[in-house]
Amino acid sequence: MKASLAIAAVSLTGALMATSAAWSQEVTVGQREFSNNCAVCHGASGKGDGPLAGSLNQTVANLTVLSKNNGGVFPVARMYEVIDGRAVIAAHGTRDMPAWGYEYNSQADTNMLGYYYTGPDVDAFVRGRVLALIEYISTLQEK
Repeated sequence: MKASLAIAAVSLTGALMATSAAWSQEVTVGQREFSNNCAVCHGASGKGDGPLAGSLNQTVANLTVLSKNNGGVFPVARMYEVIDGRAVIAAHGTRDMPAWGYEYNSQADTNMLGYYYTGPDVDAFVRGRVLALIEYISTLQEK
């Protein structure tokens, strides 16, 4: 009986340690934004190999070569315009496509859980989400 209890305790401890390790892996805001809004087309690695990429009429951009294709400099301003909807990208559809700036603006009050309701606060919240996404995409760049 004691041996069974000891085995069960060791098994439970191992399971708790594995669960704790999984919980301790941090997911950044930008990584979450990418997974929710971009990976379906661009793929988890950003190489343009997402699950929907094959069903689109245009080739999905490989986001890992943005710096390489821009003389070694990550194009922050251009990325901001693409994400917030100011730059029209044919593959992204209209500027109201939910994955882009319109989605951030329309959901800002909901995502902020009612803590902030004024224009500047919503704008700051949206800007923070866009910048977090850009920062994450910058980490995907080929070396």
